[in-house]
Amino acid sequence: MKTYRLTIHILTFFCFLFVFSCAKFSGEKTPDTETVRLYAHASSAYAAGRFTETAEILNGQKKFVPALVLRAKAEYFSENLDKAEASCKKALKLRPSSFEAKLFLARVLREKEDLPGAVKLTESLLADNPQDIRALRLASNLANENGKTEEAAAFLDRAAEFSAESALVLLDRARLKWAAGKGPEALEDLSRAKAMLPWDTPLLRSITNLENIITGLM
Repeated sequence: MKTYRLTIHILTFFCFLFVFSCAKFSGEKTPDTETVRLYAHASSAYAAGRFTETAEILNGQKKFVPALVLRAKAEYFSENLDKAEASCKKALKLRPSSFEAKLFLARVLREKEDLPGAVKLTESLLADNPQDIRALRLASNLANENGKTEEAAAFLDRAAEFSAESALVLLDRARLKWAAGKGPEALEDLSRAKAMLPWDTPLLRSITNLENIITGLM
Protein backbone atom coordinates (compact mmCIF):
# COMPACT_ATOMS: atom_id res chain seq x y z
CA MET A 1 0.00 0.00 0.00
CA LYS A 2 2.84 2.41 0.87
CA THR A 3 4.53 1.63 -2.44
CA TYR A 4 1.29 2.28 -4.32
CA ARG A 5 0.79 5.62 -2.56
CA LEU A 6 4.38 6.62 -3.28
CA THR A 7 3.88 5.75 -6.95
CA ILE A 8 0.73 7.86 -7.11
CA HIS A 9 2.52 10.80 -5.44
CA ILE A 10 5.38 10.57 -7.92
CA LEU A 11 2.97 10.25 -10.84
CA THR A 12 0.99 13.23 -9.56
CA PHE A 13 4.17 15.31 -9.40
CA PHE A 14 5.12 14.50 -12.98
CA CYS A 15 1.55 15.00 -14.16
CA PHE A 16 1.60 18.43 -12.53
CA LEU A 17 4.77 19.32 -14.41
CA PHE A 18 3.26 17.99 -17.64
CA VAL A 19 -0.05 19.83 -17.37
CA PHE A 20 1.65 23.02 -16.21
CA SER A 21 3.88 23.03 -19.29
CA CYS A 22 0.90 22.22 -21.54
CA ALA A 23 -1.15 25.02 -20.05
CA LYS A 24 1.73 27.48 -20.36
CA PHE A 25 2.33 26.48 -23.99
CA SER A 26 -1.33 26.63 -25.02
CA GLY A 27 -2.23 29.70 -23.00
CA GLU A 28 -4.87 27.76 -21.03
CA LYS A 29 -5.57 28.18 -17.34
CA THR A 30 -3.44 25.93 -15.12
CA PRO A 31 -5.68 23.28 -13.48
CA ASP A 32 -6.05 23.05 -9.70
CA THR A 33 -4.27 20.46 -7.60
CA GLU A 34 -7.33 18.21 -7.26
CA THR A 35 -7.74 18.05 -11.04
CA VAL A 36 -4.10 17.07 -11.44
CA ARG A 37 -4.47 14.43 -8.72
CA LEU A 38 -7.50 12.90 -10.47
CA TYR A 39 -5.65 12.98 -13.78
CA ALA A 40 -2.67 11.17 -12.25
CA HIS A 41 -4.97 8.55 -10.70
CA ALA A 42 -6.77 8.09 -14.03
CA SER A 43 -3.47 7.82 -15.91
CA SER A 44 -2.41 5.01 -13.59
CA ALA A 45 -5.69 3.15 -14.20
CA TYR A 46 -5.40 3.69 -17.96
CA ALA A 47 -1.84 2.35 -18.03
CA ALA A 48 -3.11 -0.79 -16.26
CA GLY A 49 -5.83 -1.27 -18.89
CA ARG A 50 -8.71 -0.34 -16.56
CA PHE A 51 -10.51 1.78 -19.13
CA THR A 52 -13.97 1.85 -17.53
CA GLU A 53 -12.44 2.97 -14.25
CA THR A 54 -10.43 5.63 -16.07
CA ALA A 55 -13.54 7.08 -17.67
CA GLU A 56 -15.39 7.07 -14.35
CA ILE A 57 -12.56 8.91 -12.56
CA LEU A 58 -12.60 11.66 -15.19
CA ASN A 59 -16.36 11.78 -15.59
CA GLY A 60 -16.68 15.23 -14.04
CA GLN A 61 -13.91 16.85 -16.09
CA LYS A 62 -15.23 19.41 -18.56
CA LYS A 63 -12.48 21.97 -19.20
CA PHE A 64 -9.11 20.24 -18.70
CA VAL A 65 -8.11 19.08 -22.19
CA PRO A 66 -5.63 16.28 -21.23
CA ALA A 67 -8.31 14.76 -18.98
CA LEU A 68 -10.93 14.97 -21.73
CA VAL A 69 -8.58 13.30 -24.20
CA LEU A 70 -7.65 10.56 -21.74
CA ARG A 71 -11.33 9.96 -21.01
CA ALA A 72 -12.08 9.79 -24.73
CA LYS A 73 -9.33 7.18 -25.22
CA ALA A 74 -10.64 5.11 -22.31
CA GLU A 75 -14.19 5.33 -23.67
CA TYR A 76 -12.97 4.32 -27.11
CA PHE A 77 -11.20 1.23 -25.80
CA SER A 78 -14.30 0.45 -23.70
CA GLU A 79 -16.29 0.59 -26.98
CA ASN A 80 -18.41 3.51 -25.73
CA LEU A 81 -18.15 5.22 -29.11
CA ASP A 82 -20.83 7.88 -28.58
CA LYS A 83 -19.24 9.01 -25.32
CA ALA A 84 -15.77 8.91 -26.87
CA GLU A 85 -16.95 11.07 -29.77
CA ALA A 86 -18.48 13.60 -27.38
CA SER A 87 -15.33 13.76 -25.25
CA CYS A 88 -13.13 14.26 -28.32
CA LYS A 89 -15.33 17.06 -29.59
CA LYS A 90 -15.28 18.78 -26.19
CA ALA A 91 -11.49 18.60 -26.16
CA LEU A 92 -11.23 19.97 -29.70
CA LYS A 93 -13.61 22.81 -28.88
CA LEU A 94 -11.23 23.88 -26.13
CA ARG A 95 -8.05 23.08 -28.07
CA PRO A 96 -8.64 22.70 -31.85
CA SER A 97 -4.98 21.71 -32.40
CA SER A 98 -5.10 18.63 -30.12
CA PHE A 99 -3.52 15.84 -32.20
CA GLU A 100 -4.62 13.04 -29.85
CA ALA A 101 -8.23 14.25 -29.82
CA LYS A 102 -8.30 14.39 -33.63
CA LEU A 103 -6.72 10.96 -33.93
CA PHE A 104 -9.19 9.26 -31.64
CA LEU A 105 -12.13 11.12 -33.13
CA ALA A 106 -11.05 9.81 -36.55
CA ARG A 107 -10.85 6.29 -35.10
CA VAL A 108 -14.31 6.68 -33.59
CA LEU A 109 -15.77 7.89 -36.88
CA ARG A 110 -14.22 4.94 -38.68
CA GLU A 111 -15.78 2.53 -36.18
CA LYS A 112 -19.13 4.27 -36.68
CA GLU A 113 -18.68 3.82 -40.45
CA ASP A 114 -18.43 7.57 -41.15
CA LEU A 115 -15.56 7.03 -43.58
CA PRO A 116 -15.71 10.51 -45.21
CA GLY A 117 -15.46 12.16 -41.80
CA ALA A 118 -12.63 9.88 -40.72
CA VAL A 119 -10.73 10.47 -43.97
CA LYS A 120 -11.06 14.25 -43.64
CA LEU A 121 -9.71 14.20 -40.09
CA THR A 122 -6.87 11.84 -41.00
CA GLU A 123 -5.82 14.12 -43.86
CA SER A 124 -5.70 16.97 -41.35
CA LEU A 125 -3.57 14.85 -38.99
CA LEU A 126 -1.05 14.03 -41.72
CA ALA A 127 -0.93 17.67 -42.80
CA ASP A 128 0.14 18.53 -39.24
CA ASN A 129 2.47 15.56 -38.78
CA PRO A 130 3.21 13.56 -41.96
CA GLN A 131 5.54 11.19 -40.08
CA ASP A 132 3.07 10.00 -37.46
CA ILE A 133 2.89 6.21 -37.81
CA ARG A 134 -0.53 5.93 -36.16
CA ALA A 135 -2.06 8.41 -38.59
CA LEU A 136 -0.38 6.69 -41.55
CA ARG A 137 -1.76 3.30 -40.49
CA LEU A 138 -5.22 4.78 -40.07
CA ALA A 139 -4.98 6.44 -43.48
CA SER A 140 -3.97 3.09 -44.99
CA ASN A 141 -6.90 1.30 -43.37
CA LEU A 142 -9.33 3.95 -44.58
CA ALA A 143 -7.93 3.87 -48.11
CA ASN A 144 -8.21 0.09 -48.19
CA GLU A 145 -11.80 0.22 -46.96
CA ASN A 146 -12.56 2.69 -49.75
CA GLY A 147 -11.12 0.25 -52.31
CA LYS A 148 -7.93 2.27 -52.89
CA THR A 149 -5.43 -0.57 -52.40
CA GLU A 150 -2.47 1.16 -54.08
CA GLU A 151 -2.94 4.26 -51.93
CA ALA A 152 -3.24 2.04 -48.84
CA ALA A 153 0.06 0.35 -49.72
CA ALA A 154 1.75 3.72 -50.22
CA PHE A 155 0.70 4.84 -46.74
CA LEU A 156 2.09 1.61 -45.26
CA ASP A 157 5.36 2.08 -47.15
CA ARG A 158 5.75 5.48 -45.51
CA ALA A 159 4.85 4.05 -42.10
CA ALA A 160 7.41 1.25 -42.54
CA GLU A 161 10.12 3.78 -43.40
CA PHE A 162 9.47 5.80 -40.24
CA SER A 163 9.13 2.62 -38.16
CA ALA A 164 12.61 1.58 -39.26
CA GLU A 165 13.99 4.97 -38.20
CA SER A 166 12.35 4.64 -34.80
CA ALA A 167 13.70 1.10 -34.41
CA LEU A 168 17.21 2.38 -35.17
CA VAL A 169 16.87 4.98 -32.41
CA LEU A 170 15.88 2.26 -29.94
CA LEU A 171 18.74 0.03 -31.09
CA ASP A 172 21.25 2.84 -30.55
CA ARG A 173 19.80 3.55 -27.12
CA ALA A 174 19.88 -0.14 -26.20
CA ARG A 175 23.60 -0.26 -27.05
CA LEU A 176 24.27 2.73 -24.79
CA LYS A 177 22.28 1.20 -21.94
CA TRP A 178 24.06 -2.14 -22.33
CA ALA A 179 27.45 -0.38 -22.27
CA ALA A 180 26.33 1.40 -19.08
CA GLY A 181 25.50 -1.92 -17.43
CA LYS A 182 21.73 -1.54 -17.77
CA GLY A 183 20.95 -4.89 -19.37
CA PRO A 184 17.24 -5.16 -18.51
CA GLU A 185 16.54 -1.64 -19.80
CA ALA A 186 18.48 -2.42 -22.99
CA LEU A 187 16.35 -5.53 -23.53
CA GLU A 188 13.18 -3.47 -23.13
CA ASP A 189 14.31 -1.11 -25.90
CA LEU A 190 15.23 -4.05 -28.13
CA SER A 191 11.84 -5.66 -27.56
CA ARG A 192 10.10 -2.43 -28.57
CA ALA A 193 12.34 -2.12 -31.62
CA LYS A 194 11.50 -5.68 -32.75
CA ALA A 195 7.79 -4.93 -32.42
CA MET A 196 8.21 -2.14 -34.97
CA LEU A 197 9.74 -4.54 -37.50
CA PRO A 198 7.50 -7.59 -37.92
CA TRP A 199 9.27 -8.56 -41.14
CA ASP A 200 12.72 -10.08 -41.70
CA THR A 201 15.31 -7.39 -42.44
CA PRO A 202 19.03 -6.90 -41.72
CA LEU A 203 18.00 -4.39 -39.05
CA LEU A 204 15.75 -6.93 -37.34
CA ARG A 205 18.59 -9.47 -37.38
CA SER A 206 20.95 -6.92 -35.79
CA ILE A 207 18.42 -6.25 -33.05
CA THR A 208 17.92 -9.98 -32.45
CA ASN A 209 21.68 -10.63 -32.36
CA LEU A 210 22.25 -7.96 -29.71
CA GLU A 211 19.27 -9.26 -27.74
CA ASN A 212 20.75 -12.78 -27.77
CA ILE A 213 24.17 -11.50 -26.66
CA ILE A 214 22.73 -9.51 -23.75
CA THR A 215 20.44 -12.37 -22.69
CA GLY A 216 23.35 -14.83 -22.82
CA LEU A 217 25.58 -12.68 -20.64
CA MET A 218 23.05 -11.66 -18.02
